[in-house]
Amino acid sequence: MLVIRLQRVGKKHQPAYRVVVAEKRSKLSGPPVEDLGSYNSFTKALSVNKDRVNYWLKTGCQPTPTVHNFLVKSGILDGRKIAIKVRKGEVRGTEAPPSLVAETKAETKTST
Repeated sequence: MLVIRLQRVGKKHQPAYRVVVAEKRSKLSGPPVEDLGSYNSFTKALSVNKDRVNYWLKTGCQPTPTVHNFLVKSGILDGRKIAIKVRKGEVRGTEAPPSLVAETKAETKTST
């Protein structure tokens, strides 16, 4: 299945994105099927080829939620924006407090 997604390009701490058509299960840095435009996150400037975007949407290509919101904002798509839900991962490098560790050790000794 093909999707319209953002592909990150640029240097460290200077992200720029390409709007590309790519296979859904391919790596983000993998070769795209077609390059449709670009998005600059610093200037918030989106430039896409509207004819090609409409072509890919008619052939069944689905945009990711972020790209869908960009296309709605630029007037290419009609409809409402999609709420983007970001999962919060667990914080790395933090450990449980020593009191909690001691309690769990005590519980395992009494239960065995």
